Amino acid sequence: MSRIGKKPVALPSGVEAKIDGQTVEVKGPKGVRSFTATDDVTLAVEDGALAVTPRGKSKRARQQWGMTRTMVANLVTGVTDGFKKELEINGVGYRAAMEGKNIKLSLGLSHDVVFQVPDGVTVTAPKNTQLIVEGIDEQQVGQVAANIRAWRKPEPYKGKGIKYVDEYIFRKEGKKK
Repeated sequence: MSRIGKKPVALPSGVEAKIDGQTVEVKGPKGVRSFTATDDVTLAVEDGALAVTPRGKSKRARQQWGMTRTMVANLVTGVTDGFKKELEINGVGYRAAMEGKNIKLSLGLSHDVVFQVPDGVTVTAPKNTQLIVEGIDEQQVGQVAANIRAWRKPEPYKGKGIKYVDEYIFRKEGKKK
């Protein structure tokens, strides 16, 4: 039995959920998000909380149960608090600057990289070595942060590159003399 799926998703004040068939639409202070669940689960709003229950005892229904509950919880978190990823740029001469909605990255390449930020995500650069990616869609925020990081992943010898703030870079010892 799913420990995650059993827990109902609480709807805080200011957040309303509407169920239409297998589609859940959650409206909150930061925006509106929706998710379409598979036919293996049943969705219901019960006294200020969204409940997810499996249809049947098949393996697929039990798999979808916990996953659907997590997706609905992410909708509620997204429209209330939003999601945030922080990136840190390490390296001599490596920096980032905002140019309107785009980000200009100087990463030691022969040219500057201009990264276009998609709609639904905001990127800010409080310092020239720090980037903050924010939005209401967890998957989109994570993907944008991963795309920025992919331009120059941190290397294991000096730690130069773009890394997440909470990421640990396993360091290697250099050549012996």
